[in-house]
Amino acid sequence: MDLGGIVNCIGGCLKQSDFKPHSKMKIIKSASFPLVTVFSLAFSHVQAQQSNPSPDVELFSKAAHLQFGIEKLRLPQNETMGMLGGSYLFKVNETVEVGPAAYGAITGQRGGFFTGGAELAFRRNLFANVYGKAGLYAGGGGGGAAAVGGGLMLRPHIDLTWKSGRTEVGLSLSQVRFPNGHIRSNQAGLVVGFDTDFNYTDSSAAGRSFAGVGRGGMGFDRIQLTGGVYQPRHGITDLAAKPYEGSLGYAGFRSEQFLSKNVLWGIEAGAAVKGGADGYAEILGGLAYEVPVLSDSLRLGSRFSVGMGGGGKVPTGGGLIAKAGLYSRVDITPDVFVALEGGLVDAPDGKFKAKYGTLNLGVVLDDAGFSKTDRSIRGMEWAASIQHYVNASRYTGADQALDTMGLKINRDINRNIFMSAQAHSAFSGNAGGYSVGLAGLGIRSMTGSRGLGVSGEILTGAAGGGGVNSQGGAIVQGVAYLTYDLSRYTQLKFGLGRVKSFKGQLNSTIVDATISIPFGVPSK
Repeated sequence: MDLGGIVNCIGGCLKQSDFKPHSKMKIIKSASFPLVTVFSLAFSHVQAQQSNPSPDVELFSKAAHLQFGIEKLRLPQNETMGMLGGSYLFKVNETVEVGPAAYGAITGQRGGFFTGGAELAFRRNLFANVYGKAGLYAGGGGGGAAAVGGGLMLRPHIDLTWKSGRTEVGLSLSQVRFPNGHIRSNQAGLVVGFDTDFNYTDSSAAGRSFAGVGRGGMGFDRIQLTGGVYQPRHGITDLAAKPYEGSLGYAGFRSEQFLSKNVLWGIEAGAAVKGGADGYAEILGGLAYEVPVLSDSLRLGSRFSVGMGGGGKVPTGGGLIAKAGLYSRVDITPDVFVALEGGLVDAPDGKFKAKYGTLNLGVVLDDAGFSKTDRSIRGMEWAASIQHYVNASRYTGADQALDTMGLKINRDINRNIFMSAQAHSAFSGNAGGYSVGLAGLGIRSMTGSRGLGVSGEILTGAAGGGGVNSQGGAIVQGVAYLTYDLSRYTQLKFGLGRVKSFKGQLNSTIVDATISIPFGVPSK
């Protein structure tokens, strides 16, 4: 599932001096940034500029570092697994970096192995353009029938890199261990990194006008909710040697950013919701090219994506998958569109080959690269959470508690209603490999004078793996929260709710503890 997980960390709020009123909007480069703040403002690759500043809005900029790495793990019985990782680390100061990270299998025989969590690192310039980094990743997940126990993964590492401009390349030495499983591996790997910036405003600016050109926040221009099917090629069997007799239903999301008026890059994630493949998940990055036909409201395009996928007995081998397809897009309103897409998916290292088709509902978030019209500031919220399932049903027939760590991203529709996307992965409870991806709507009250408020959300999505009985994968989850403002920039939320599988036996009470950071971003 799309990349869930946290390390439970507590930090202070932003320095009050960072938010002194100014008569003009300007980008403020800040060196001091609290741990919880940089962690909550995660998973965002942003390179923004601004012009024609609004007198009412002040834009802040935070330095960040995006890094990818590849390495080969040695598993029990001399088995090997190629693993790809990525992290997005905010600079707390000149030495300390913190942020979310995720890892997944791409070679070997453990397709479907994913973990998501957070990393804390210390980075120093050693000499000339050479940098050293020491860090620790902690996250939850598993899958691919790997011996991960409860799912908690630790990865201490040291990196040595050479920097040219905003790009770094180098070597990494790491140890990957699952403390309550049977994996402990030491290895060397290759890393490549890119310096970037995260641009945002104070959350109190939400609703104000913004005349500048440039992206902020997540940096994506549009997001799509996807629902579709895989139709496996005739004669293909799953990992239990059972032939596929019908289609596999899946759901997910896609976020994209325009590189030019016709070219986009993006990330997408999905998971199985029907067809007996619960536990299957995928994460891909890709490029698309689209052109208007007759008018700007009708567009045709092509897309190619590559990434990691597996689980749910789907025979993806080591986990590497690729997709190629064509699509048409029709605007319903200037900010909402639908798209129909079809193509092929292939696992080069496995037997899985299929046709796919999707129906997508898209929302335009921004057009910062191509428009100078007035825009508004839209409220957003990044949050890290721990969820406790009181009694999660297992395929063994027994109910057992489990714990997940996760990330939540909320984006305001208006002052009281918001959209939410979430990802969670198990780290205890003998459910390693159980992961959840959710999307839906929420509603919140105005915060009271004592800093108290209430909110609630209803979400649907996919869950599977770890022996949890979520047959088919489709689930619904509702949670009600009591919110307390720790400061102007940090909130604590305590929630109580329920998660239920549409077809399986999973039907558990959920207790949720969340720490969140609200902020604002320029929006169309």
